[in-house]
Amino acid sequence: MSTNEKITARFTIAGWEEKPLDGIEGDWVAAVVMRKQYVEGIIGEAVGHFVSSGGMEGGYMAAERITGTLDDGRSGSLTVHHGAIRDTSDGSAFGYIIPVGGTGDFAGWSGSARITHDDQGPMFTFEITHPDVSG
Repeated sequence: MSTNEKITARFTIAGWEEKPLDGIEGDWVAAVVMRKQYVEGIIGEAVGHFVSSGGMEGGYMAAERITGTLDDGRSGSLTVHHGAIRDTSDGSAFGYIIPVGGTGDFAGWSGSARITHDDQGPMFTFEITHPDVSG
């Protein structure tokens, strides 16, 4: 059996390191290693590899590894692939939890992941399906 669950996880940006992409000339594409601190919903940290195109008005794709603990004590790591054509508020945003990427209590998780913003800042909303581990 499986269980469906929704988790909202707020984060802050803790690091931003631009990286060159060998063999690509011009400014039409950029790569960044981003580090995040998860401060609500999931307490932990993440490292993500982002590729963007078109500057600030362009889109991005990312693979992000999140490691942390939920409010109920479950802990582990999960991998999320996410992106948007313009930005996370324009309706093009997408995100998926990679089903084989979880560890610990997050093993076997799959589902969607979407970044939104409010007056408190950015957050991920995860719509998760995972194995039912209840007795």
